[in-house]
Amino acid sequence: MNSQAPLVAPASLNAGRIMANAKPAVATPIRIAIIGCGYWGMNYVRIFNELHDSRVVAVCDQRRQRLQELAAHLQGAFLTTDSGEVVSRPEIDAVVVCTEATMHYGITRSLLLAGKHVLVEKPLTTTVAEAEELIAVADARPAVLMVGHTFLFNAGIQKLKEYNQTGDGHVYYVYARRTNLGPIRRDVNALWDLAPHDVAIFNYLLDSTPEWVSAVGAKVLRNCREDVGFITLGYPGGVLGHIQVSWADPNKAREVVIVRSDRRIVFNDLNGLEQVRVFEKGVSAVESEPLNYGELRFQIRDGDIISPHIEPSEPLKNQCRHFLECVRLGRRPISGGLEGRNVVRVLEAVNRSIELKGLQVQVERNGYAHHLERDRDSVS
Repeated sequence: MNSQAPLVAPASLNAGRIMANAKPAVATPIRIAIIGCGYWGMNYVRIFNELHDSRVVAVCDQRRQRLQELAAHLQGAFLTTDSGEVVSRPEIDAVVVCTEATMHYGITRSLLLAGKHVLVEKPLTTTVAEAEELIAVADARPAVLMVGHTFLFNAGIQKLKEYNQTGDGHVYYVYARRTNLGPIRRDVNALWDLAPHDVAIFNYLLDSTPEWVSAVGAKVLRNCREDVGFITLGYPGGVLGHIQVSWADPNKAREVVIVRSDRRIVFNDLNGLEQVRVFEKGVSAVESEPLNYGELRFQIRDGDIISPHIEPSEPLKNQCRHFLECVRLGRRPISGGLEGRNVVRVLEAVNRSIELKGLQVQVERNGYAHHLERDRDSVS
C-alpha cells in the first residue's frame, strides 16, 4: 500500500512548520515502540509494521499473555512489562503511548526527557498544567509531540472542512452525537473519553477554540463517573457547538453536522456509502426594510443534495504516516501538543461547569476556568 498518501491541510498556523532547532533526520525505517497493547495499541502495532518506513522494535504491556501473543508476530522485538525499559533503550526513535488517560503524563514526560518522539492517545493529559509541561519539555529537546486525534485524519472530516470553506454563507452552529453501549472506562468519565474527538473536530472545522462552555452530566448507570453528557460550546463570532456523548445509548452514533446560512453538511461515520452529504439548503436574513419591529425578511435557499466521492483510506494509518513524516522531517504535527492542550482546556472547563450545574464557564488561556461574571452571585 502506498505510504505517501496526501495529508490533511494544517489545522493551525503551527501545523506543518519546521520545529526550531529540529533534530537531524532519523534513519529509515524509524524504530517504533508501543506502550499499551489494548485494542488501539494492537492496531498501532499492525500499522507501523505495514508501513515501509517504520518498524516496531519494542512493545510494553502489563499483561504477559498479550506479550506472548505478540512474540510470534514480532520476531526480534523487545517485549516488556516495564515502560521504564522502553524509556532507557537508545535504539528506539519514537513511542506510541496507548495507556489509560491518567497515565499519559508520567509516561510521556519520561519519554520526552529521554529524547524520544511521542504519539500519545487522546486526551493528551487530564490537566492543562500537565499538558503545558509536556509541550515545554518537547520544545526544549526538541522532540515531536503528537496527540491521537484520529478523526482529523478521516477523509470524511477533511471533506466536511473542504465544503465548509467554500460558498458565500457562514456557520450558524455545529453539533455532534457520539453514543454507544460502552465501552465503560475505569479512569475517566464518558465526557473525557468521547468528547475529545468532537472538540478536536470542531476546532479543526472552525479554525478556532471555544471561549466558554456549558455542560451537564449524569451517572445513569449508577457508576462513580458520568456516563452521559451534554456540552454546549461558544465559539468566536457567536457560533455555537453542541456535543452529546453516552456510554448508555443502545443506538450507536458517530455524527457531525454543520448548519450554515447556505447549506447543511453532514458527516456520518457509520454510513459507508454516503459518509458525507451536503444539503444545498439554508435560510438567511435579507438586507431590506424590516416588516415591523424585530421582524426581518428571510430568504430560503433550496437546492440539491450532494454525496461527494470520498477516497477510501484508514484514518489511523493516515495519522501514523503523518507522525512518521513529522519525525523524519522535524515538522510540527497537525494534532500536536498545542492542539491537544486546547482540547484539555475545554474538558477542564466542562468539569467545572458540571460542578456548577451547567453554568457557563470561560475557557481561560492560562488553563483556569471560572464561571462568567454575571453568574457569580448565583453560586456564592
